[in-house]
Amino acid sequence: MSAVPELSGRQPGAVHSALAVLEEVARSGPGITAQQLSARLGLPRATAYRLLNLLVQDEYLVRMPDLRGFALGRKVAELADVARAQDAAANAHQAVAELRAQIRGGVHLAVYREGRVVPVDVDPDFPLSDPKRIGSDLSVSALGRLLLAEQAARTIPSPTRYAAQEGELTPGFGCLAVPVRDADSYLIGGLALALPAARLADRDALVSLVAGTAATLGGLLPRR
Repeated sequence: MSAVPELSGRQPGAVHSALAVLEEVARSGPGITAQQLSARLGLPRATAYRLLNLLVQDEYLVRMPDLRGFALGRKVAELADVARAQDAAANAHQAVAELRAQIRGGVHLAVYREGRVVPVDVDPDFPLSDPKRIGSDLSVSALGRLLLAEQAARTIPSPTRYAAQEGELTPGFGCLAVPVRDADSYLIGGLALALPAARLADRDALVSLVAGTAATLGGLLPRR
């Protein structure tokens, strides 16, 4: 991963201006134009266009179909999802911490938002091996495979007790994820164990170990 460059003397002002642009787009709603943003924020038009192009390039904004106005983009939605999920997970942290005290391995809690895995309580002693890949490819992690299995079950109904992977992210290691469901059996999250691959052999025992905590979490995490 490349290092983040240090800020020069003028860059903090540019950062503040970019944040102001995002806030104004959020307040105004989809369709606000560069000219309107320039006038409302008191920015030179060239500066407004430069900031808008950068924010579109980084997916914090998107252009409207008419190519004139702008709207909030995918990255903003993802940040909002994480913030909401972390607020909800604060209530669930104690249950996750108690499970971690029983297991020699990593315990991770994630919620599902619009087809994405959103980690909300990552084990500090066993951090995720590749968060970016886990977030972008559902097939590589047990948490992602759990969501894929649930999506498949909508057309071919079958109960999903757990999902697992071995060696996909780290050789010799794997993970097992059990579903966290609300009172209506809707999948709202996943609770994953990250362990050496040899310890994943007795999956039924691991599911039994985690099932009580997953049921508790189902009453603490809101459905969205």
